[in-house]
Amino acid sequence: MQITKSGSQPSAKGPADWFTGTVRIDPYFAAEAPARTAASAVTFEPGARTAWHTHPLGQLLIVTFGRGWVQKWEGPREEIRPGDVVRFEPGEKHWHGATDSTAMTHIAIQEAQDGKAVDWLEQVSDEQYQSTGRS
Repeated sequence: MQITKSGSQPSAKGPADWFTGTVRIDPYFAAEAPARTAASAVTFEPGARTAWHTHPLGQLLIVTFGRGWVQKWEGPREEIRPGDVVRFEPGEKHWHGATDSTAMTHIAIQEAQDGKAVDWLEQVSDEQYQSTGRS
């Protein structure tokens, strides 16, 4: 048995290559072989978001605070709120983040395949972020 005490792991700033705006990542647990699941709480300030990306084995988001937006490639932008659970299919190109006026926190859970949990792609443009239609 292993207990990781709350606050015992340092927060990290979301890297500019992966995020637009101010993002804080608070790790819950990393994948330790033979397990391949990891989870973190990710907090987005208003206007902050991920770049487009995919996950080889998919991803789950559990919204815990605020209001956010999610969008899959060529799909409509959707609003998410506390208690909502978002599941992205393996390889599904998508982004997620806060709305333009409200911060948002979610728990992100994903599995690694061959040691890789995410493939980062291009940044979400301001036009894509503001659009309610298709990307």
